[in-house]
Amino acid sequence: MESIENKVAKSGLITLDLTELMPRWAIEGLDISEQLAEGLMLREKDFRAWVSNNDWNKYSGASVHVYCSTDAIVPTWAYMLIANKLSGRADKIHFGTKQELRTQLWLDFVQNLNVKDYEDMRVIIKGCSDEEIHESVYLNLTAKLTPVVKSLMFGEPCSTVPIFKS
Repeated sequence: MESIENKVAKSGLITLDLTELMPRWAIEGLDISEQLAEGLMLREKDFRAWVSNNDWNKYSGASVHVYCSTDAIVPTWAYMLIANKLSGRADKIHFGTKQELRTQLWLDFVQNLNVKDYEDMRVIIKGCSDEEIHESVYLNLTAKLTPVVKSLMFGEPCSTVPIFKS
């Protein structure tokens, strides 16, 4: 009986799977709507009291996305008071949705990625995963890898789309 040969393993291709490299981010959300009177308006005195009395230490080491889930108009200074309390505690503070924060964390990760590990290599950026990764992450990863790799492809080793070849 003939043995099965793994041609992909012998090809010298490096598969870069972002989900395998992904840090495990602690993400917390802070919905400011819970501090609005009747869910509609912010009362400065009440809000300042909440800011002063809230346990901000629960956000230590987390990436925090701050948002308002209602259609209320929230003054900018309210977000600034929250940022002031999170500063020095939270790893990252972001205004917006959890997915927007995850995208920003991914972009930061790509920015700090050591591309020397991929120098003069034939790299496949794996495309299929359970993790939703925004297109901007792939865009920035491609821009970062292109100057150093021999070739760059997208997809799976058995079915790739060529992106770049030197």
